[in-house]
Amino acid sequence: MRLRTAFVGHQVTFVTTRDGVAQRAGVVARLVPDCNRHERLRVIACAARLALLILRRRPQVIVTTGALPGVIGIALGRAIGARTLWIDSIANGEQMSLSGRRARTLATQCLSQWPDVAATEQVGYSGAVL
Repeated sequence: MRLRTAFVGHQVTFVTTRDGVAQRAGVVARLVPDCNRHERLRVIACAARLALLILRRRPQVIVTTGALPGVIGIALGRAIGARTLWIDSIANGEQMSLSGRRARTLATQCLSQWPDVAATEQVGYSGAVL
């Protein structure tokens, strides 16, 4: 939600795994199930929901700071020709997150919010969200 002002003037569909986050920020968002690599059924449910959203909306660009749901969104977006941007979590100050390392191979562009991590991991750095 901290990035929402960057998209003012554009048609945006927000997607979240946390009910209420978008509403508190004053935006409408679609809810998808959260998942991790240990929850295969939830991964399938999340991927199915994201696939429906992406096929319906046909986004030109997908930007995510998320974990596995974000990686799934990046992969699905690339499959329909969308440009994709992964922004790795600011919480990972020493190395890319596991999801970020996977997203790096899928995303059109991948950024770290830490200059040292960006240099080590060979991804971009354009500043931190916070």
